[in-house]
Amino acid sequence: MSYAIRFHRTGGPDVLQWEKVGAGETALETPEPGSARVRHHAVGVNFIDIYHRTGLYPLPLPSGIGMEGAGVVEAVGAGVSDIQVGDRVAYAGGPVGAYAEVRTMPADRLVKLPDSIDFKTGAAMMLQGLTAQYLLRRTYRVQPGDTILIQAAAGGVGLIVCQWAKALGATVIGTVSSDEKAALAKAHGCDHTINYTRENFTERVKEITAGAGVNVVYDSIGKDTFIGSLDCLRPLGMMVTFGNASGPVPPFDTSELAKRGSLFLTRPSLFTYSAKRTDLLAMATELFDVVTSGKVKIEVNQTYALKDAAQAQIDLAARKTTGSIVLLP
Repeated sequence: MSYAIRFHRTGGPDVLQWEKVGAGETALETPEPGSARVRHHAVGVNFIDIYHRTGLYPLPLPSGIGMEGAGVVEAVGAGVSDIQVGDRVAYAGGPVGAYAEVRTMPADRLVKLPDSIDFKTGAAMMLQGLTAQYLLRRTYRVQPGDTILIQAAAGGVGLIVCQWAKALGATVIGTVSSDEKAALAKAHGCDHTINYTRENFTERVKEITAGAGVNVVYDSIGKDTFIGSLDCLRPLGMMVTFGNASGPVPPFDTSELAKRGSLFLTRPSLFTYSAKRTDLLAMATELFDVVTSGKVKIEVNQTYALKDAAQAQIDLAARKTTGSIVLLP
């Protein structure tokens, strides 16, 4: 028998149930063609898991939950050639169901984990690290001399973006909610921190940039910061909204983009950027390179037992966490 976290209705953390996975269920079956069975050594926790649990991003119910993990391949189905039994692997981006001791996955979603990266780091870095990769290298390709704003700079994606953007030669401005988080962001390459609980971040960005604004804003907060983030941009700047921690952005008049200087607006997702396996492998290779080189350090600042996933989500939603959260089976 193995165990997994599942939910049968949307709602608060209490809907998450620790359930047995019985004989004949997917996790214990011989993998189907094109699939592989993975025994997790670590599982990542992300805000998208909360969106699934609450129904903001609906899933067919009942459902597993979780989008990233790292472990060892136990079995492979027919037609799988580039992943073998015994491989150390990691993944991010679905299908959902990572909060489990064992699961099957489409083999083309798995990437081999370098020996120099442990399982906790692998589970913590995939979704957030691949997100940082497409944000910085594809959605808006950050260049030396650029000035960027990253909202929630002390979060999992934020800390990776701060380090990676700094290594690329950018000036990094980050928003945080406490002095402790400001110190953490600065220690990870953030040049200027703004405590939004006592400062107007839009006004501070204009002060820091001498009125010019930034080249790009990366905003995962959503409703509470969207308009303010637009106002931080210089003409022809790009607004990248990639999350909804405070709620979804309400409809707005797109002429506001013209009024603010012919701005660009995009709502990207990891699923689109990594849909092709060739793209996924290229993204993962670049991520592994910046981590193994030491340019980016993955901060696993909280660990919980897998069965305590509800508490992990409670702490994440309450912004009590920094860096990455990992569940241990």
